[in-house]
Amino acid sequence: MTSPTATPAPSRLRWLQLAILCVSVLLIGMDATILNAALPALVRDLGADATQQLWIVDAYALVLSGLLVTAGALGDRWGRKKLLLTGFALFGLASALVVVADGPAALIAVRALLGVGGAAIMPSTLSMIRTAFTDTRERTVAVGIWSAMAAGGMAAGPLVGGLLMEHFDWHAAFLVNVPVVLIALIAGALWLTESTGRAHAGLDAPSVALSMAGVIALVFGVKQIGKAGIGAPSTLLALAAGAALLTWFARRQLRLDEPLLDVRLFTNRTFSAAAVAILLTMATEAIVLFLLTQHFQMAQGLSAFDAGVRLLPMTLALLAAAPAASALIHRLGMRTVIVGALATVALGALLLGLLVDRGYVPVAGALVLLGAGGGAMFTASSVTLMAAVRPEQAGGAAAVDEMSFELGGALGIAVLGSLAAALFRGAVTTDSHGLPAHAAEAARESLAGALSAAERLPQDGAHLAQAAKTAFTDSFATTSLVSAGVMAAVTVLAALLVPRAFTPANHSG
Repeated sequence: MTSPTATPAPSRLRWLQLAILCVSVLLIGMDATILNAALPALVRDLGADATQQLWIVDAYALVLSGLLVTAGALGDRWGRKKLLLTGFALFGLASALVVVADGPAALIAVRALLGVGGAAIMPSTLSMIRTAFTDTRERTVAVGIWSAMAAGGMAAGPLVGGLLMEHFDWHAAFLVNVPVVLIALIAGALWLTESTGRAHAGLDAPSVALSMAGVIALVFGVKQIGKAGIGAPSTLLALAAGAALLTWFARRQLRLDEPLLDVRLFTNRTFSAAAVAILLTMATEAIVLFLLTQHFQMAQGLSAFDAGVRLLPMTLALLAAAPAASALIHRLGMRTVIVGALATVALGALLLGLLVDRGYVPVAGALVLLGAGGGAMFTASSVTLMAAVRPEQAGGAAAVDEMSFELGGALGIAVLGSLAAALFRGAVTTDSHGLPAHAAEAARESLAGALSAAERLPQDGAHLAQAAKTAFTDSFATTSLVSAGVMAAVTVLAALLVPRAFTPANHSG
C-alpha cells in the first residue's frame, strides 16, 4: 500500500481547513431536512401528486447513499480536494437550477444532482481530517467539531426552513445554499491541501455498479417499509435485490487486490460496533425529529418556525457535546464514552416516551439528553472508525461513517415510523366509533388527514380532531419507548464489543 500524498499542514492552516470542511457538512446535513418546511408550499406551486412528492423528498438521499462508497474510493485515488471542490460546484449548480425547475420532474432532477454533489463532499471531509490531523488528540477534537456540524445541520434544517418560509417562497430552501457554496469553493481552492491514499489504483467498474445499485435498492426498500408496508411486493423486492447485490459486491471485494471498499474492516468488532452505534442512534434521533415536529405543528398547532425553536435544546446540546466528547475520550477511554453516550440517548428516549404529554419542560429535558448523547456518540464512533483504518483507507472508512448516518435516518423513519403509524391507526379506530365511515377512514390514514376531515364535519369534527391528536401523542410515546429499548440493547452490545483499552492512539493506522 502507498502512503497518503499529503504533508500535514501547519497548525493554523489545519484549523482553517477544518472550518471549511465543517461548513461543507453543515450545509449537506441541513439540506437533508430543510425541505420538510418547504414541501407543502412547493407541492401546491408545482402541483405534485403523491408519488412525485415522495421522489422529491427521496431522490436526494437515494442518490447520495448510492454514491458514497464510490465517492470515498474516488477521493482516495483521484484526490480528496479535487473531489470536494467538484462536489461544491455540483451542489451549488443544482441549488441555482431550482429557479428554472418548472415542474415536479425538474425538481426531482435538481434533488438528484444535489445528492451527487453531497456524495462527493461528505466522505472527502472526514478523510481529509484523518490526513491533516496526525496528532490523535487534535484529530479527536477535529472529528468532534465535524460531528457537531454534520448532525447539527440535520437538526437545524427544520428551524432554518421554517424561518425562510415565513419570509420567502419555497425556492429559498435551495437558493440559501448558493452563497455559502461560493464562499466554500473559493476558500477550499485557496487553503485546502490535496491528498490521496491509493493514487495508483483504478476503480473497478463492476464494483462501482454493484455498490450503487445495491445501496440504492436497500435504502429504497427501507423507505418503502414506511410507505407501502413490510409485506408489500415493492418492499420485499427492493430489500432482496439490495441484499443480493451487496453480497455480490462484498464477495467481489474479497477477490480484488485494490477493492473499492475493504470489507474485511467489518471483521474488526470495534469497527462494526461503531458503525452499528451510529446507525441505530441516527434512527432514534431521526424518528424523534420527524414525529416531534408533527406533534408540535399539528397536535399543538404551532407554526413551522415555532416548532423548530422548540427543537433547539436537542440541537444545542448536540453542538456542545460533540466537541466536548474529545476530552472525555482521552480522560475516560473510548468504551466508557461510547457506552455512556448510548445510555444517555436511551434515557432521553425513555423520558420522552413517558413525559411527552406532560408539557414542554420535560420534553425539553429529554431533548437535551438525546442531543448530548447523540453528539458524544457520533464523535466517539467516528473517531473509532477512522482510528481503525490505515490513512490510505480513510475514504472507505468515511464512506461507512456516512452510510451509517444515511441508512440510520432512513431506517428510523421507515421502521419506527411504520410502528407509530400502525399504533395511530389502531387507536383512532378504537376512539372514533359513531363517526361517518369516510371520516373514520380519513382519521386512520394520518394525523394530517384526520384534522383535514375534522374541518369538514359540522358536528363531530371536534371529537375527531381530539381523538386523532390523542392517538398521535400516544403512538409517539410508545414509539419512543421502543426506541429506548433498542438503544439500551445497543448500549450492552457496545460494552461487550469495544475493548476496554481501545484508544485512538493505539489504533491509528
